[in-house]
Formats: sequence, structure tokens, C-alpha cells
Amino acid sequence: MSKLIIAKFGGTSVADFEAMSRCADIILANEHIRVVVVSASSGVTNLLVDITKTTEVQQRYDAYAGIEQITLKVLNRLQQPHAVAAQIELLLGELKALIENGGAVYSSAHKDLIQSFGERLSSVLFAQVLTERGEAALCFDVRRVMRTDSRFGKAEPQIDALADLAAVHLAPLLQEQRIVTQGFIGADEFEQTTTLGRGGSDYSAALLAEALQAVTVQIWTDVVGIFTTDPRLTAEARCIPEISFDEAAEMATFGAKVLHPATLLPAMRQNIAVFVGSSREPEAGGTWIAKEVQQRPPYRAIALRKSQTLITVKSPAMLHAPGFLTRVFDTLSRHQISVDLVTTSEISVALTLDQGGMTSAFSNNLEPALDELRTFCEVSVETGLSLVAVIGNHLHSSKGVSGELFSTLERINMRLICHGASKHNLCFLVQDSDGPGVVKQLHQRLFAA
Repeated sequence: MSKLIIAKFGGTSVADFEAMSRCADIILANEHIRVVVVSASSGVTNLLVDITKTTEVQQRYDAYAGIEQITLKVLNRLQQPHAVAAQIELLLGELKALIENGGAVYSSAHKDLIQSFGERLSSVLFAQVLTERGEAALCFDVRRVMRTDSRFGKAEPQIDALADLAAVHLAPLLQEQRIVTQGFIGADEFEQTTTLGRGGSDYSAALLAEALQAVTVQIWTDVVGIFTTDPRLTAEARCIPEISFDEAAEMATFGAKVLHPATLLPAMRQNIAVFVGSSREPEAGGTWIAKEVQQRPPYRAIALRKSQTLITVKSPAMLHAPGFLTRVFDTLSRHQISVDLVTTSEISVALTLDQGGMTSAFSNNLEPALDELRTFCEVSVETGLSLVAVIGNHLHSSKGVSGELFSTLERINMRLICHGASKHNLCFLVQDSDGPGVVKQLHQRLFAA
């Protein structure tokens, strides 16, 4: 299809029957939306995670009861609940069986299987909502095409296999009906259920858009597009009408929660436009993300990311000695520690880690990595820091950028500054307690009307 659009709806957009009905209005208003990707209804994924984390059987049943309640509230609002009641009952029964036979601790594979039920339930319900609006709609199991590796919890999509499978199993269905499918989940070559990690539904939609050669991915959420900063930090934050791929990627990487950081990768590879809007207020517009934009201002947005860890490694042996940095980063790599920002001096290296955004492997692997680093250098660790990223264009070469920022924040203690490595961002660390005030102050200076 030459004008194919993939529309993804987040958890709040499919939270209940009313929310699903609003999403149906959006879909029915655009004949080019042929594939609909849904998240789990709001709150369900958290309850599923609770099931996998606790060893208390009663707590697992309590979480299951919450999922059942959310699901049945939607089912009972349908005009023809009997049409999907058997499917819903089967899915809930499978989930209950996993609780009953789960044992004390779930394996990684079982955790992914359990966490897949949110999307599997919401997609069945949403397809029926569309059907009752007179639309031909099919609930399609995305695991038939979303091929991934077997890294449970954060599976890596197999792009070529996904494209081949989508061409065979999914593309032929699009002419006759709308397809409702699941975000966040996939399957490995052994047909074991996998997940792409929290927030992976956006990524799923972009991957399907790439595989099906769509022209646009729509991300429908509970906010009207991407803002110049988090509206909770300042009332002066405003929606950005358009933004380039490069700028949006920087924003997603440095803390803007509207988009999953990986979402833009498939879109950038195939030059697929991305639209972000509110399913509650579709008439309010939103943000277009594209390769080419009409304006590229010096300052586009400010992102804040809390819970940063700053590690400083120091050794006189580093002075004029080749290989020291290689040894540092090899150590971190072997312990699967991902580094964000790096600055160096003659005998020390400072680097940041995103403690808040990491999986549990972060806390498990950090101490062994630090112990190994201490065998050949001094190591200091600072926590309770926030990363502030100013996103824009040509920040590395625009005159007055540094002066304008730092004069605004002359009373703030900046722990690390990273400028010049990218033309799209200028980053620095401040204390967590200073972060919100810094963003508000900077926003007032840089985005004053």
C-alpha cells in the first residue's frame, strides 16, 4: 500500500472502553491506517510485573485480580461481548495457570511470557471495538512476524527476518481489513515469547512500519506532542510543531519520555515520518518528526534525566600512556555497563551512567566492574545527580551559546559539562535537587516569547 500508516496507541489510550472508542474515531477517520499497534491497558503491565517479581502466591493472585477487573470492565461494555469472551477467558486462564504452576521464582522466559498478556488482551478487545463500529478488523498475533533473538526482557529484533515474515503473513491481509496487533512483544526462532523492554510498543510500531514500507508512524499517547520541556517542570513549556530526527533522537536519549529511544531508528533508516499526538485531543495537532524540517533553531528543547551516577577514574599512569582508556572501557564493556557522557583530563576520566533507566543488571554488575577498575586506578562514585541536556542545532559552532547558558546558571554548581561532541546537544550534571529549577530557569531564558 503506497500510503500505509501504522498507528500505535499507548496504555492510557486503551485504558478503558471510552478511551478505546476515542482511538476508534481516529482510525475510522483515516482510511490509510491499516495497522494498529496497541499497548496493554494502563496499569496492566505493572500488575504483570508484580506477578513476576513476588514469591508470594497471594500477591500474585491479587495482581491477577486487578488485571481481570480492568479487562472485564472493557469486555462488559462491548455491544457483543460474547464475540470475544471465549478468547478473553482463554487468555486469562493461561495467565492464571502460569501463576498456579509458577514455582517460587520465574525464569526469564516465563517473565516475558507473563508480561505479554497485557497486549494480547487489549488487542482482542480493541479489534472488537472496531468491529462493532462496522469496520472489518482482525486481531493478529505479532509473534508470527516480530522475530527477535532470545535475550528475554530486552530482545533484539531481527530486521531481515521480520521483513520476510511480514511480507508473507501480514502484508497480504491489509487490503481487506484493519489489523490490530500487539506492541512490546515478539518471539524467537524457537517460538518462545520475548519482550522488547518497557516502552517497546513505540519501537514495535516503527519496526512494523519499516517492514511494511509505511509512509508514517503515528504515536498516540496522553500528551499533545513533544514539548520544549516536561510541562510538569514549567507552565511555559509548549508543543513543538516539527522536529528533526537528529533532535528527536537526542531528546529521547536524554530523558524525554514521550518516545522510546529506539523508535526513531527504523524511521530514520527508511525515512518514515513520525507523528506524536494525543488520543484525547486529536484535534489539537501534535509534533511531526522528519528528516527535513523547515526551521532548525539553535534551541529546540531541554531534557532532564534524574538518577545519574558519575564515576571518576584517576591514575598518574594515564599521563602520556597509550591504552589506559581502552582498559577502562573494556572493563565496563565486559560487565555490560553502558556509558553516556565522557570527559577527560590528563590523568582522569569522568563518565556518567543512567542508573534510573537501567535494568536490574546495572546494580548487579556495577560493583564488580568498580572493583576491577580499582586494581589499576583510583575510583570515585557520586550519585544523586541529574543530567540536563539542551537540544538544538549547531550548538557546537553557534556563537554565544555557552555564554548564554552559563550566565543564566552562574549560581548553580555544575559537576560535569559535555559540549562540542555533538552539534545537537550541550549536557551538564547538577544535583538532583537543583534539576527542576535549572530546567525552568533555562527554559525561561532560551524560549521566552
